[in-house]
Amino acid sequence: MIENKIAFIGPGVMAEAMIAGLLHKKLADAKNIIASGPREERGKELAKKYGIKVSTDNASAIHEADVVVLSVKPQRLTEVMTGLKGIRSDALVLSIIAGATIKKIGTSLKHKAIVRSMPNTPGQIGEGITVWTASKEVTGEQLEMARSILGALGEEISVEDEDYLDMATALSGTGPAYVFLFTEALIDAGVHMGFPRRIAEQLVLQTIKGSASFYEGAARHPATLRNQVTSPGGTSAEALYYLEKAGFRTAISRAVWAAYQRSLELGKERPGHVDTDEEK
Repeated sequence: MIENKIAFIGPGVMAEAMIAGLLHKKLADAKNIIASGPREERGKELAKKYGIKVSTDNASAIHEADVVVLSVKPQRLTEVMTGLKGIRSDALVLSIIAGATIKKIGTSLKHKAIVRSMPNTPGQIGEGITVWTASKEVTGEQLEMARSILGALGEEISVEDEDYLDMATALSGTGPAYVFLFTEALIDAGVHMGFPRRIAEQLVLQTIKGSASFYEGAARHPATLRNQVTSPGGTSAEALYYLEKAGFRTAISRAVWAAYQRSLELGKERPGHVDTDEEK
Protein backbone atom coordinates (compact mmCIF):
# COMPACT_ATOMS: atom_id res chain seq x y z
CA MET A 1 0.00 0.00 0.00
CA ILE A 2 2.75 2.44 0.95
CA GLU A 3 3.73 3.21 -2.65
CA ASN A 4 0.22 3.42 -4.09
CA LYS A 5 -1.08 6.82 -5.11
CA ILE A 6 -4.50 7.59 -3.65
CA ALA A 7 -6.80 10.40 -4.80
CA PHE A 8 -9.73 11.49 -2.63
CA ILE A 9 -12.49 13.21 -4.60
CA GLY A 10 -14.38 15.12 -1.95
CA PRO A 11 -12.20 16.13 1.04
CA GLY A 12 -14.94 15.84 3.66
CA VAL A 13 -15.02 14.43 7.18
CA MET A 14 -14.88 10.75 6.22
CA ALA A 15 -12.16 11.35 3.64
CA GLU A 16 -10.10 13.08 6.32
CA ALA A 17 -10.70 10.15 8.68
CA MET A 18 -9.41 7.75 6.04
CA ILE A 19 -6.37 9.91 5.36
CA ALA A 20 -5.58 10.19 9.07
CA GLY A 21 -5.99 6.44 9.56
CA LEU A 22 -3.80 5.54 6.58
CA LEU A 23 -1.01 7.83 7.77
CA HIS A 24 -1.31 6.80 11.41
CA LYS A 25 -1.07 3.10 10.51
CA LYS A 26 1.71 3.83 8.02
CA LEU A 27 -0.27 2.29 5.19
CA ALA A 28 0.34 5.25 2.89
CA ASP A 29 2.87 8.03 2.42
CA ALA A 30 1.58 11.61 2.58
CA LYS A 31 3.38 12.43 -0.67
CA ASN A 32 1.24 9.80 -2.45
CA ILE A 33 -2.11 11.15 -1.22
CA ILE A 34 -4.04 13.94 -2.92
CA ALA A 35 -7.41 15.38 -1.89
CA SER A 36 -9.47 17.32 -4.39
CA GLY A 37 -12.49 19.54 -3.83
CA PRO A 38 -13.95 22.91 -4.81
CA ARG A 39 -12.98 24.77 -1.61
CA GLU A 40 -9.39 25.92 -1.69
CA GLU A 41 -9.38 26.75 2.03
CA ARG A 42 -10.35 23.17 2.89
CA GLY A 43 -7.48 21.88 0.80
CA LYS A 44 -5.01 24.16 2.57
CA GLU A 45 -6.31 22.95 5.92
CA LEU A 46 -5.68 19.30 5.02
CA ALA A 47 -2.30 20.03 3.46
CA LYS A 48 -1.14 21.81 6.62
CA LYS A 49 -2.50 19.11 8.92
CA TYR A 50 -1.33 15.99 7.08
CA GLY A 51 1.30 17.12 4.56
CA ILE A 52 -0.69 15.71 1.63
CA LYS A 53 -1.16 17.18 -1.82
CA VAL A 54 -4.37 19.06 -2.57
CA SER A 55 -6.17 20.29 -5.66
CA THR A 56 -9.35 21.93 -6.89
CA ASP A 57 -9.12 20.08 -10.20
CA ASN A 58 -10.55 16.57 -9.96
CA ALA A 59 -9.35 15.51 -13.40
CA SER A 60 -5.79 16.45 -12.52
CA ALA A 61 -5.99 14.74 -9.12
CA ILE A 62 -6.93 11.33 -10.54
CA HIS A 63 -4.40 11.36 -13.39
CA GLU A 64 -1.81 9.07 -11.77
CA ALA A 65 -3.92 7.54 -9.00
CA ASP A 66 -3.84 3.81 -8.27
CA VAL A 67 -6.95 4.29 -6.12
CA VAL A 68 -9.67 6.90 -6.62
CA VAL A 69 -11.84 7.35 -3.54
CA LEU A 70 -15.26 8.89 -4.20
CA SER A 71 -16.25 10.73 -1.03
CA VAL A 72 -18.65 13.48 -2.09
CA LYS A 73 -22.23 13.99 -0.95
CA PRO A 74 -24.70 11.63 -2.68
CA GLN A 75 -26.49 14.50 -4.41
CA ARG A 76 -23.25 15.75 -6.01
CA LEU A 77 -22.10 12.40 -7.36
CA THR A 78 -23.68 12.63 -10.82
CA GLU A 79 -22.22 16.11 -11.37
CA VAL A 80 -18.80 15.11 -10.07
CA MET A 81 -18.56 11.94 -12.15
CA THR A 82 -19.11 13.86 -15.38
CA GLY A 83 -15.80 15.62 -14.68
CA LEU A 84 -13.84 12.50 -13.83
CA LYS A 85 -12.26 11.71 -17.16
CA GLY A 86 -8.94 9.93 -17.38
CA ILE A 87 -9.07 7.40 -14.55
CA ARG A 88 -6.43 4.80 -15.32
CA SER A 89 -7.92 1.55 -16.63
CA ASP A 90 -5.97 -0.42 -14.01
CA ALA A 91 -6.99 1.85 -11.11
CA LEU A 92 -9.42 0.95 -8.34
CA VAL A 93 -12.44 3.19 -7.75
CA LEU A 94 -13.60 3.03 -4.11
CA SER A 95 -16.88 4.70 -3.20
CA ILE A 96 -18.13 5.58 0.29
CA ILE A 97 -21.26 7.28 -1.07
CA ALA A 98 -24.66 6.23 0.28
CA GLY A 99 -27.00 4.75 -2.32
CA ALA A 100 -24.53 4.85 -5.23
CA THR A 101 -24.56 1.41 -6.85
CA ILE A 102 -21.64 -0.24 -8.57
CA LYS A 103 -23.62 -0.21 -11.81
CA LYS A 104 -24.32 3.52 -11.57
CA ILE A 105 -20.69 4.36 -10.86
CA GLY A 106 -19.34 1.98 -13.48
CA THR A 107 -21.67 3.24 -16.19
CA SER A 108 -20.96 6.90 -15.47
CA LEU A 109 -17.19 6.50 -15.25
CA LYS A 110 -16.93 3.77 -17.89
CA HIS A 111 -14.82 1.86 -15.41
CA LYS A 112 -15.05 -1.73 -14.17
CA ALA A 113 -12.91 -2.18 -11.04
CA ILE A 114 -15.16 -0.70 -8.34
CA VAL A 115 -15.54 -1.20 -4.60
CA ARG A 116 -18.67 0.14 -2.96
CA SER A 117 -18.56 0.68 0.80
CA MET A 118 -20.54 2.15 3.68
CA PRO A 119 -18.49 3.37 6.66
CA ASN A 120 -19.93 5.15 9.69
CA THR A 121 -19.13 8.15 11.89
CA PRO A 122 -17.00 6.39 14.55
CA GLY A 123 -14.51 5.79 11.75
CA GLN A 124 -13.32 9.32 12.53
CA ILE A 125 -11.61 7.92 15.63
CA GLY A 126 -10.74 4.54 14.15
CA GLU A 127 -13.69 2.81 15.85
CA GLY A 128 -16.02 2.51 12.88
CA ILE A 129 -17.46 -0.44 10.99
CA THR A 130 -17.53 -0.54 7.20
CA VAL A 131 -19.48 -2.93 4.99
CA TRP A 132 -18.14 -3.28 1.46
CA THR A 133 -18.43 -5.24 -1.75
CA ALA A 134 -16.55 -5.34 -5.03
CA SER A 135 -17.26 -5.81 -8.71
CA LYS A 136 -15.97 -9.03 -10.24
CA GLU A 137 -13.28 -7.09 -12.13
CA VAL A 138 -11.50 -6.06 -8.92
CA THR A 139 -8.24 -7.99 -8.64
CA GLY A 140 -6.98 -9.81 -5.55
CA GLU A 141 -4.37 -7.11 -5.01
CA GLN A 142 -7.01 -4.40 -5.26
CA LEU A 143 -9.22 -6.25 -2.78
CA GLU A 144 -6.40 -6.12 -0.26
CA MET A 145 -5.85 -2.43 -1.01
CA ALA A 146 -9.54 -1.75 -0.34
CA ARG A 147 -9.41 -3.79 2.86
CA SER A 148 -6.41 -1.78 4.09
CA ILE A 149 -7.94 1.60 3.25
CA LEU A 150 -11.29 0.79 4.85
CA GLY A 151 -9.57 -0.88 7.78
CA ALA A 152 -8.00 2.48 8.58
CA LEU A 153 -11.48 3.49 9.82
CA GLY A 154 -11.88 0.52 12.16
CA GLU A 155 -13.47 -2.87 11.47
CA GLU A 156 -14.58 -3.91 7.98
CA ILE A 157 -16.88 -6.60 6.63
CA SER A 158 -16.71 -7.80 3.03
CA VAL A 159 -19.97 -9.10 1.53
CA GLU A 160 -20.82 -10.59 -1.85
CA ASP A 161 -24.40 -9.31 -2.12
CA GLU A 162 -24.51 -5.61 -2.97
CA ASP A 163 -28.03 -5.35 -1.52
CA TYR A 164 -26.42 -5.52 1.92
CA LEU A 165 -24.89 -2.09 1.32
CA ASP A 166 -28.23 -0.28 1.42
CA MET A 167 -29.14 -2.30 4.51
CA ALA A 168 -25.85 -1.36 6.14
CA THR A 169 -26.48 2.29 5.29
CA ALA A 170 -29.70 2.13 7.31
CA LEU A 171 -28.32 0.08 10.20
CA SER A 172 -24.66 0.90 10.85
CA GLY A 173 -24.19 3.90 8.56
CA THR A 174 -27.11 5.82 10.06
CA GLY A 175 -26.87 3.94 13.37
CA PRO A 176 -24.76 6.52 15.24
CA ALA A 177 -27.58 9.05 14.79
CA TYR A 178 -29.97 6.70 16.62
CA VAL A 179 -27.46 6.22 19.43
CA PHE A 180 -26.86 9.97 19.74
CA LEU A 181 -30.61 10.66 19.90
CA PHE A 182 -31.09 7.97 22.56
CA THR A 183 -28.14 9.39 24.48
CA GLU A 184 -29.58 12.90 24.30
CA ALA A 185 -32.98 11.68 25.49
CA LEU A 186 -31.46 9.91 28.50
CA ILE A 187 -29.40 12.97 29.45
CA ASP A 188 -32.44 15.24 29.16
CA ALA A 189 -34.42 12.82 31.35
CA GLY A 190 -31.69 13.02 33.97
CA VAL A 191 -31.75 16.81 33.87
CA HIS A 192 -35.54 16.75 34.13
CA MET A 193 -35.24 14.72 37.35
CA GLY A 194 -32.80 17.25 38.79
CA PHE A 195 -29.27 16.16 37.91
CA PRO A 196 -26.80 18.85 36.79
CA ARG A 197 -26.26 18.28 33.06
CA ARG A 198 -22.58 17.41 33.45
CA ILE A 199 -23.42 14.63 35.90
CA ALA A 200 -26.28 13.36 33.74
CA GLU A 201 -23.92 13.27 30.73
CA GLN A 202 -21.27 11.36 32.69
CA LEU A 203 -23.79 8.82 34.00
CA VAL A 204 -25.34 8.20 30.59
CA LEU A 205 -22.07 8.04 28.64
CA GLN A 206 -20.48 5.50 30.97
CA THR A 207 -23.70 3.49 31.13
CA ILE A 208 -23.82 3.20 27.34
CA LYS A 209 -20.08 2.45 27.02
CA GLY A 210 -20.16 -0.08 29.84
CA SER A 211 -23.30 -1.78 28.56
CA ALA A 212 -21.84 -2.16 25.06
CA SER A 213 -18.60 -3.60 26.46
CA PHE A 214 -20.50 -5.94 28.78
CA TYR A 215 -22.66 -7.19 25.90
CA GLU A 216 -19.60 -7.73 23.72
CA GLY A 217 -17.82 -9.71 26.43
CA ALA A 218 -20.83 -11.69 27.59
CA ALA A 219 -21.54 -13.16 24.13
CA ARG A 220 -25.19 -13.68 25.05
CA HIS A 221 -28.45 -12.53 23.50
CA PRO A 222 -29.31 -8.97 24.60
CA ALA A 223 -32.70 -10.20 25.84
CA THR A 224 -30.88 -12.47 28.31
CA LEU A 225 -28.83 -9.57 29.62
CA ARG A 226 -31.90 -7.35 29.84
CA ASN A 227 -33.75 -9.99 31.84
CA GLN A 228 -30.83 -10.18 34.28
CA VAL A 229 -31.29 -6.53 35.26
CA THR A 230 -35.10 -6.62 35.28
CA SER A 231 -36.39 -7.63 38.70
CA PRO A 232 -40.10 -8.52 39.00
CA GLY A 233 -42.01 -5.39 39.96
CA GLY A 234 -38.81 -3.34 39.99
CA THR A 235 -37.77 -0.06 38.43
CA SER A 236 -36.41 -1.62 35.22
CA ALA A 237 -39.63 -3.59 34.70
CA GLU A 238 -41.68 -0.41 35.14
CA ALA A 239 -39.50 1.57 32.71
CA LEU A 240 -39.46 -1.19 30.08
CA TYR A 241 -43.24 -1.49 30.30
CA TYR A 242 -43.61 2.16 29.33
CA LEU A 243 -41.08 1.86 26.51
CA GLU A 244 -42.93 -1.13 25.07
CA LYS A 245 -46.28 0.65 25.52
CA ALA A 246 -44.91 3.66 23.62
CA GLY A 247 -43.87 1.43 20.72
CA PHE A 248 -40.11 1.77 21.28
CA ARG A 249 -39.16 -1.32 19.25
CA THR A 250 -41.57 -0.49 16.46
CA ALA A 251 -40.29 3.09 16.22
CA ILE A 252 -36.70 1.87 15.87
CA SER A 253 -37.65 -0.74 13.29
CA ARG A 254 -39.63 1.79 11.24
CA ALA A 255 -36.82 4.35 11.46
CA VAL A 256 -34.26 1.86 10.14
CA TRP A 257 -36.65 0.80 7.38
CA ALA A 258 -37.20 4.46 6.40
CA ALA A 259 -33.44 4.98 6.20
CA TYR A 260 -33.16 1.85 4.05
CA GLN A 261 -35.81 3.12 1.65
CA ARG A 262 -34.06 6.50 1.48
CA SER A 263 -30.78 4.78 0.63
CA LEU A 264 -32.50 3.03 -2.28
CA GLU A 265 -33.95 6.35 -3.42
CA LEU A 266 -30.54 8.00 -3.36
CA GLY A 267 -29.36 5.46 -5.90
CA LYS A 268 -32.09 6.64 -8.26
CA GLU A 269 -31.91 10.37 -7.43
CA ARG A 270 -32.56 12.64 -10.35
CA PRO A 271 -29.70 15.00 -11.28
CA GLY A 272 -29.90 18.41 -9.66
CA HIS A 273 -32.01 17.27 -6.71
CA VAL A 274 -30.67 18.39 -3.36
CA ASP A 275 -31.73 17.04 0.03
CA THR A 276 -30.18 19.27 2.68
CA ASP A 277 -30.86 16.69 5.41
CA GLU A 278 -28.32 14.30 3.90
CA GLU A 279 -24.69 14.89 4.83
CA LYS A 280 -21.54 12.97 4.18
